[in-house]
Parts: sequence; structure tokens; C-alpha cells
Amino acid sequence: MSETIRSAPIVMAFTGASGAPYGVRLLEQLIAAGRDVSLIVSSHGLRLLKTETDIGDVAGLRTAVGTTPWDKHVTVFDDADRGAAPASGSAKSAGMVICPCSMGTLASIAAGTSRSLVERAADVTLKERRPLVLVPRETPLSAIHLENMLRLTRAGAVVLPAAPAFYHRPTTIAQLVDFVVARVLDQLSVEQSLVPRWGAATSADGA
Repeated sequence: MSETIRSAPIVMAFTGASGAPYGVRLLEQLIAAGRDVSLIVSSHGLRLLKTETDIGDVAGLRTAVGTTPWDKHVTVFDDADRGAAPASGSAKSAGMVICPCSMGTLASIAAGTSRSLVERAADVTLKERRPLVLVPRETPLSAIHLENMLRLTRAGAVVLPAAPAFYHRPTTIAQLVDFVVARVLDQLSVEQSLVPRWGAATSADGA
């Protein structure tokens, strides 16, 4: 990735699918890595944050991930403002991630409806051929879900379900969350060391 792209913000959105802890941890890791973030939280995303993490508003999210790095790296945009910077291809970004991504949001992006800033920013990311990572958690999946995912994959998006693995022998929920967040960071070309990579030496190997 060029330095110009690396210095551009990553657009991140929270929507109403279950999986708020993934989004909170991802945002924390992005700003810890020194990456600027253009943040969009849908109304359903706010409701989800409250339900799953007791974070009641954007101010609470700022506190949860750290006020100092937030103030340095995070710019918040209103989901209702389709004229905001992430809605234009002329505004540089290093890609976009929606974590968690509801099936309604995924379907709208697949259809190109652009009814909100989240949807428009994703549409722009696709048309500008930038990385778009969608993190759904829905299960089981209907044929409609699968067809929408295939359509988006063919359009250039990465569909990365929140499906933790167990080969690293997780013992806490936080480790399960970190596994998924690590995979998302890899797709965004953000350096991370949250979980051991397969085949890499570990302390158990005497490293």
C-alpha cells in the first residue's frame, strides 16, 4: 500500500447486526495503530451498542476506546448526511469496513440504493475500487443472503463473517473477538499481533 493511501482515513461503520464487541475492539485497534477513522454509526448500530455493550451513545464509545486516541484519530459523521466526505469518491480513503454489518445493510449495498451515508460510502468504496470489508454475523443464511454476498464479492467486496476459529485454543470471549478483528485488520493492511499466525513460533514452542 502506498504511503498516500496509508495516510488516508479508513471509513468504519457500525450497523444493527449482533456483534458490537467486534466493532468496538476493531475501532480500538485501528486508532491504536495510529490510523485515522471516519466513523459512521447508524441508529440501529447505536441501539446494538447499548444492548450488547452498555455503550449508550457516541460519547460512550469514545470513552470505551480511549478519549486521547479518539480525539486524535476519529472523525464522526452523521448517517443521515449523504453529503458528508465519505459520500464522495474525491475524498480519499484507505477503504471501508462495516463491523458488524446487518443483512439489511448488506442487501442495500448489493442493490446500490445509497439511502444512508453508510450505504453511499460503501457504494463509493466499490466504485473507486477500494477495499470494502463487510462483517456479517447472521446465521443461518437464506438463499437471499447468500446471493447478496456473492453479488458483493463479485463487485470486489470482502465478506468476512464473524466466525471465530479454535485452533489457537481460546479460553476467553475476548480471544474469540480478537480472532475476527485480526482477520479484518489483515484485510485492511493494518499491522496486528492479536493472535498467533498459523505456523508462527509461539512461547510454547520455546520461542
